[in-house]
Amino acid sequence: MREGIAGKLARLFINSKLTPLLMLTALLIGVLATFMTPREEEPQISVPLVDLYFSYPGGSAREVEERVAKPVEKYLTEIEGVKYVYSTSQKDFALVTVRYEVGDDTEESLVKLWATIMKNMDRMPQGMQPPLVKKVTIDDVPVLTLTFWSDNYGPYQLRKVAAQVADELKSIPDIGDVNLNGGLKRQVRIVLDPDALQRYRITPLQIASQVRASNSQLTAGTFQQMNREFTVKTGEFLKSADDVRNVIVGLYDSEPVYLDDVADVFDGPEEVENYTFFGYGAASSGESLRAEYPAVTLTVAKRKGTDATALADKVLEKVDTLRGSVITSGINVTETRNYGETASEKVFTLLEHLIGAIIAVTIVVGLFLGWRGGLVVFASVPITFALTLLVYYLFDYTLNRVTLFALIFVTGIVVDDSIIIAENIHRHLSMRRMPKLQAAIAAINEVGNPTILATFTVIASVLPMVFVSGLMGPYMSPMPIGASLAMIFSLFVALVGTPWLAYRLLKADDGHSEEYDIRKSLYYKVFDKTLSPLIDSWWKTALALGFVALLLGGAISMIPLKMVQLKMLPFDNKSEFQVIVDMPEGTPLEETARATKDIVSYLRGVPEVKDYQYYVGTHAPINFNGLVRHYYLRQSDNMADIQVNLVHKSQRSDQSHDIAKRVRPMVQEIAARYDANVKVVEVPPGPPVLSTIVAEVYGPDQAQQIMLAEQIKAVMESTPGVVDVDWMVEDDEKVYNLVIDKQKAAFRGITTEQVTNTLRMALEGTEVGLLHTDTELEPVGLQIRLPLAERASILDLSGIFVKSQGMGSMTTRLPAGEMIPLSELVTVKEELEDKSIYRKNLRDVVYVTADVAGVTESPVYAMLEMDEKIRQLEMPGGYAISPLYTSEPFTDEQLAVKWDGEWQITFEV
Repeated sequence: MREGIAGKLARLFINSKLTPLLMLTALLIGVLATFMTPREEEPQISVPLVDLYFSYPGGSAREVEERVAKPVEKYLTEIEGVKYVYSTSQKDFALVTVRYEVGDDTEESLVKLWATIMKNMDRMPQGMQPPLVKKVTIDDVPVLTLTFWSDNYGPYQLRKVAAQVADELKSIPDIGDVNLNGGLKRQVRIVLDPDALQRYRITPLQIASQVRASNSQLTAGTFQQMNREFTVKTGEFLKSADDVRNVIVGLYDSEPVYLDDVADVFDGPEEVENYTFFGYGAASSGESLRAEYPAVTLTVAKRKGTDATALADKVLEKVDTLRGSVITSGINVTETRNYGETASEKVFTLLEHLIGAIIAVTIVVGLFLGWRGGLVVFASVPITFALTLLVYYLFDYTLNRVTLFALIFVTGIVVDDSIIIAENIHRHLSMRRMPKLQAAIAAINEVGNPTILATFTVIASVLPMVFVSGLMGPYMSPMPIGASLAMIFSLFVALVGTPWLAYRLLKADDGHSEEYDIRKSLYYKVFDKTLSPLIDSWWKTALALGFVALLLGGAISMIPLKMVQLKMLPFDNKSEFQVIVDMPEGTPLEETARATKDIVSYLRGVPEVKDYQYYVGTHAPINFNGLVRHYYLRQSDNMADIQVNLVHKSQRSDQSHDIAKRVRPMVQEIAARYDANVKVVEVPPGPPVLSTIVAEVYGPDQAQQIMLAEQIKAVMESTPGVVDVDWMVEDDEKVYNLVIDKQKAAFRGITTEQVTNTLRMALEGTEVGLLHTDTELEPVGLQIRLPLAERASILDLSGIFVKSQGMGSMTTRLPAGEMIPLSELVTVKEELEDKSIYRKNLRDVVYVTADVAGVTESPVYAMLEMDEKIRQLEMPGGYAISPLYTSEPFTDEQLAVKWDGEWQITFEV
């Protein structure tokens, strides 16, 4: 027989001394690459996402949309590679989010966006401040969170200690952002005394101006004298609270008026704007379940390509060295997230499964080819995977659950090449027709070309997964790439390494005393009796094919019958979930805290809960899900996040998804007492989306969109298995609009700007500079504000005064410097707050969101069930709504609904 490529390779390497060296080298390099390749929880996903924050003071939501959001959206859609442009318009503010195509270079995308914004800045409306541009990447997600809590220290002291620890951690190589969640910063609070202000004829604006002017220091320049140059400095910064108190803010009866005469100056924690607490759950034996402790959470992110496990270990080691010095006694530090540890655990678990799969295959092969044949396969498979892991390292892949799953996925395939070669060598040696060397080469030459063809056929069947589009692309691509590489290396090992091993391990007799005859084997007899009748009889062949077709039809019918559910990815068994609390707009911080505490009181009694942290008025440390959903923008008195940490999965029988389903009804029941909307949010197994089910409502105007969205929300709430229903429409919130009588103000020498700035300073507070101190790691602001008791109702505003500026003949009745109460200049009107306006790809949209949890947990079935109910809704124009699945509506002239969420990810695949 003429030798093919396989036979020539076998002849070249079967007796070569280089062969064992090549195999050993490949194995060692692969092992080294395994330890050098970074380990992390999720695969690296390059989806450039950029947030642009626009401030447009005084603008209504509609004006912000028309003047800022719409023009910016149009400019951004011109950029090559932009796939989605989202915007949110509120009073005074717009957020525009740009999402590029998957795989685009992040830095290049950011440069193109910045160039486009700068190119069109001259078209922006007067009064709009320059935008804040922030790129968002998966590396912004903290891999480690440490919660500082104490029974002896409050949020102010805890934040100071945490800030010192954060400063120490920044020296660790490859560390990313280090941030603090919760606690109170140091602030110099200038609390105005309204009576004293009126007595000394001083206004809040006057105080702000004098404090700013007094907090100044400048290098004036240099002069030369006697061949030397001297530097001149002038002015002095405010460096202490006493310096602030001694600022002269005016004159009264020719005597200076100090700030201390008209305001109380406090140097300490800022006014409470959030609450953060830590507590233990029922699974933490020996710990008090009733105690809750003030807390501050330190978050640590990593640089791109950094090993999350190694970084987390370095951070924890550094923190241990700071105990007793920076971290004083009485302050506890609890590790509340460690994605490095979970990533390492997943990697080693998958490696264990990989080894187990190799051993299982070896045992099966050994049963048929003997222990020597099994040993040949056992030696060849690790070499294949070692080379694959080496390529992972060289191509900047990371070891995560997806890349390692690709190897487990092909374990049964990569052994095929080595089994074919080893089995045929075994057969030729058993036939005793040629010397051992010639028999081995002939065996390889006989099946070599079919083996090569079969290998590339398998690659051709797997490789198309590389072309999966959308967010699932980066999740899926390691599987076809890893599987294809493993197949190529398995072929190389089968043609080079397996012949060398088989030639030395397999014996010519191997238990046979006569020439091997396949017709005498048990396998041949079984196949002969089974298949020969089917081949010889046409009606038996037709019957067999009909039976196969029946089985195929039965398998397909299981999908519409819901015997098998279609879902993008199965739920993962995580050790955490979150509870997102949204109280009605206008709810004060304390009421939100009360509702959150009631929910927490239930959650800490759940048997699997190890510990928890809840954040009222601010957000919890984000995960990948929160990154995409913009949870880092959750900063409001009516919002709270609860982070629930479970015991390790080895210590509980239920999976995290089952626990989340179990706690949801009671959590919802508690939330209903406070009219709160609460969502139990799990870490998704795949790419995160706004919500599992998203209904996008399009239409001619916002009022009609909200009307339809409210009906869809009711449909979702009435559909079994659909939970956590919400919509992105704020509740009605009362607003007091102080309308300025401009004519009356002009006659008194008062400008509109004076009134608005004074009210802003009195109610919200105004930062008028920084305290210049070298001992603080965080900036110490100087804030002017009325005391809480003087801004508790709209009637308190009558005690706020502004000073007449004098305007010639217009103020003949009132001399300049006269103190005018605001109550004489404004009329109070009650209105409703503007609702946020959402847009997607240049079109207004209202979002209705939900999740699924029940017997059927695939969103597709829930959507199909809701479709019929939506079609029955009565529209003002008499037409029916038919929800769209694959594209947005062509026009906004009529109301329309499109399904998004997890379905969109599925469709893009």
